Amino acid sequence: MSGGINFGAIRAIYLFEMSRFFRTLGQSFVSPVISTSLYFVVFGAAIGSRIDQVEGVSYGAFIVPGLVMLSVITQAISNASFGIYFPKFIGTIYELLSAPVNFLEIVAGYVGAAATKALFIGAVILGTAALFVEVQILHPFAMLAFLVLTCVSFALLGFIIGIWAENFEQLQLVPLLVVTPLVFLGGSFYSISMLPETWQTIALFNPVVYLISGFRWSFFGMADVPVGLSLLAIAGFTALCLTVLWWIFRTGWRIRT
Repeated sequence: MSGGINFGAIRAIYLFEMSRFFRTLGQSFVSPVISTSLYFVVFGAAIGSRIDQVEGVSYGAFIVPGLVMLSVITQAISNASFGIYFPKFIGTIYELLSAPVNFLEIVAGYVGAAATKALFIGAVILGTAALFVEVQILHPFAMLAFLVLTCVSFALLGFIIGIWAENFEQLQLVPLLVVTPLVFLGGSFYSISMLPETWQTIALFNPVVYLISGFRWSFFGMADVPVGLSLLAIAGFTALCLTVLWWIFRTGWRIRT
């Protein structure tokens, strides 16, 4: 479709990727419920018994935004990276590249599906958390905006990882050794203000801090960094990922060789 966006191609890629998700819907639903329950048993009961409140919020409720962010980020990356890596692995990527679709349409289909899956997991975790603690959301529209932006931006990162990876081991390397530690050290289960002053400064170099801080603000009206700065950080990260993907498809790096 020349001169416009090929919505048919985006829809076809999106539905194909989502069909794989629906085939394993039971597993996709049960796994986050169990993992969230375990987090509440370990962190909520064991640590929560020693930490009553964090800035006026019960510790059990305080960790809910961090739990959601942890799962959403990892799910968005893994779904997007596997989604584009598998066609590379079996060789069907060349059929896609030879079709009358541009890079934005390919990215929109794969990243849209990965972000949708991550958003579903986030909703499941939020619902599970409500069974353990009273979940308060002061700014629901801001919460949804942060959640969607996080799903999309990290699905873009996962897409880049899927193109970069040359084997299944590399596919797991960045999420396990880089992203997951950054999320745990980004204030998922504690406030940055609880750290010594030197470590507070170091933590500000962790980009995940800004995501979790803004997301937590939408729940409780409290943030470790200004909300505007959080939005600016996630917008900049999204723009950076899109720029990298534009360069990849323009040069054919690791997708045409």
